[in-house]
Formats: sequence, structure tokens, C-alpha cells
Amino acid sequence: MKLDSSPIAAIATAPGRGGIGVVRASGKQLAPLLAALFPNATLAPRHATYIAFSAADGSVIDQGIAIYFKGSHSYTGEEVLELQGHGGPVVMQMLLARVLEAGAQMGMRIAEPGEFTRRAYLNDKLDLAQAEAVADLIDASTEAAAKSASQSLAGAFSKTINVLVEQTIGLRMLVEATLDFPEEEIDFLEKSDARGQLGVIIASLERVFQQAAQGALLREGLNVVLVGQPNVGKSSLLNALAGADVAIVTPIAGTTRDKVSETIQIEGIPLNIIDTAGIRVIDEAVDLVERIGIERTWAEVAKADVILHLLDAGAGPTRADERIAGAFPAGVPVLRVWNKIDLSGHKCGVDAMDDATHIYLSAHEHVGIDLLRGELLRIAGWEQTGESLYLARERHLIALRSAHKHLAHAGAHAAQNDQSLDLFAEELRLAQVQLSSITGAFSSDDLLGVIFGRFCIGK
Repeated sequence: MKLDSSPIAAIATAPGRGGIGVVRASGKQLAPLLAALFPNATLAPRHATYIAFSAADGSVIDQGIAIYFKGSHSYTGEEVLELQGHGGPVVMQMLLARVLEAGAQMGMRIAEPGEFTRRAYLNDKLDLAQAEAVADLIDASTEAAAKSASQSLAGAFSKTINVLVEQTIGLRMLVEATLDFPEEEIDFLEKSDARGQLGVIIASLERVFQQAAQGALLREGLNVVLVGQPNVGKSSLLNALAGADVAIVTPIAGTTRDKVSETIQIEGIPLNIIDTAGIRVIDEAVDLVERIGIERTWAEVAKADVILHLLDAGAGPTRADERIAGAFPAGVPVLRVWNKIDLSGHKCGVDAMDDATHIYLSAHEHVGIDLLRGELLRIAGWEQTGESLYLARERHLIALRSAHKHLAHAGAHAAQNDQSLDLFAEELRLAQVQLSSITGAFSSDDLLGVIFGRFCIGK
């Protein structure tokens, strides 16, 4: 992404036809552009003016609303002009071409993806976490995700991080002051309650991480893979969870030959449910298509966040079921789902056992589905605490984990003796750097290029 400060312009609304379309321009000084576009009119800052949008020869391209913002009251921190016209693609392209033509002598160019928001960040209108929240709000796929992104855009996440940074800096100042005046022989760790202060910071960080980790689920969701022998009801369970017939269900074993995916929401969390081909021993009796389907099943299992191992409650566990369970990747949560209790006579319920959590349900009768939904939320770490969730990104979680590690190291040094105060201070500094990277106080140009390069053009 270019770092020059040339004035920029782009269509700010989504491609396609619409009632209204917006062309946006931003630059340090837009007076020449305004004079070229509207030679006979003066736009009052922050006032909507109904006006004709004319070509260079005076012919009218469209009529609409023009709004001019001075840098102190604009989105980017520069002067901004927005032209709101009819949202036809041809009209928008003609209007953009006219803006570029009128601003040619100023060096105006097409904006790159995310460049308007990047300028807002560079001009201190937004911090980096707020800038990322702009893209998250645009991309939000659930109401809960949109609310969390809106809160982050308003600065809720940034304020929380800034409090942690200030607390860490405050403790650093005490430590480093003690290092500067060792002759006073003050028992720093005891008299300043450094360990207590550090404990408060760590506890706060852990709460923030929990909220951020739960919020991250709103962005990415969980990949939930249905696995089991043929004809145990995987497709019926997918349909029951989705609330629609998205998979073909027949009594014929091996009906599902390739994966079927459906994204559902539970308490606002997206779950990518993947129904796979039934697994059985691959031998000469299995045709080539089914063999490929089974291979693809194991490929999906390798990428799963949660595995739902379906079993027939009437048949009970078989050696084939045991072989399937034994091949699951280590570290991936597994729910044993005993299906068809309407035929087996088992009671609906959840049984947390040493090997796994067992759920008894009937996908066909839609009995026990809410219990399964609850267990999926539990595995996701979802808690309805009433606290705000932060729509965190992976880089935020990495920074929070790293900061926690450095604070834990600081605690280890504090537990030794005053001879380790220099190491204590260094770990606090490293934790501060990690926390500050979330809001952009310490961010490389390469990181900024990656972040803003993923925005849509015009934002």
C-alpha cells in the first residue's frame, strides 16, 4: 500500500445497482477540486447541498447531494467531499471519472483498499483496533457480531486495553525508580505491593482475553464435523440443527458421498456444520466413489474444531465405532452423540463421563437437540455473562497471550528477590509493547499494509 499523501477518490458504496451511490474524495486541501466541480456554488462545511454534478463540458451527469467536511470534522482527518447520487454502476463510474479529472492537477488518484480508514488511523481519528472494527462491522454476519464490532468502533476495546497499558506503565515506573535509587534500600516488593499490583493487572488481562476469545467466535465461528458409521443419522442431525432439509436422508447406507456444509447460529455464534460420508473399513466391497468420500471425511476431521461422533443408541458401541474414535486427532473436543433414542428406549440427556460427554437424542424426532446446542456453546467457551464482547482478531489474541506470558515471567522474578528487579522491569516493558500493539502504538508498516489491504475499496 502506498504511503504518499496524494488526494484520493473512490466509489464508497458496494458494487451493483442501488437507490443511492456515494463517491468519496479525501485530501489535505480540496479547494481546487471544489472549484472545478462547482464553479458557481460554495459548499458550507457539514451541510448537505442539493446540486447538479456536471461533466467538464457542462453537461449534467446526475443530480444529488454534495457534503464537504473540513479535516477537523471528517472521517479521515483530511478534507473530505462526498457526492451522493443515484446508485447505478454507470452513473457512479462517470461521477468518479469526473472527480479524478477535476483533481488531476492536484495529483488525485484512485484510493487503494482501506486507504480512507488508514488515513483516519494515521491522522489519529481512530486507533488500530477501531480501524479494524470498521471492517468487522461491514463484514458482520450476525447481529451479535455487528453489535460487538460497533462497540469496538466506539472505542470500548481500545479503552480497556489502554487501562491495562496504563496500569503496566505505572508499575514499571515504580520498579525503575527503585532501580535508580538502590541506596535507599527500600524493600520495594513489600512496601509498594508490587506483587499485588501485578496480580490485579494479570487478573484484568485474563478477563479481557476471555471476552476477546469469545468475541473472536463471532467472527470465525466453529467448524463442527459430523462423523460416524453409515446410516447412524448424521444427515438427519444436520437437518435438525439447521432447521431445514439441507441433506438428503434415506435408510440406504452410504447416501452421503461427499461433505454437505451448512452454517447455523447458536446465540449469535456461527457454527459451520459439516456432514460427511459414513466411515467403514475400506475393502474390496466399498466402491471407488465411497472410498473417496471416506478419505474426504478424514480430511475434514483433521480441520475440525469440534467432532460430533454419532453412534446408534440401539446398536450400542461397536468395534468399528471404537476404531473411528481411536483415529480422531488429539486435542480436538469430541461429543459422543447417541442418536435414535426414539427406537432404543434411552432417555434424552447429557452424561459427562471420563472419556467424553455423551448426549442422548433423536434427530428424527428433534428430541435433545437443545442439549446438543448447549454443549456446543460450552465447548466454544460461550458464557452469557452480560459483559461486552470484543470482536477480536487473531493478532489481538496473540498479543494478549504474549502479554500474559511476560507478566507471568515478571511475577516469577518478583517472587525471587530484589536482585531480579531489572528483569521484572524488562518483562513489564515487553508486556506493555504487546498490549500497545493492539491499538497501534507499536505497529510496523508491513502490519498496517496487511490490515488495511483487506478492506473494501472506498473504505
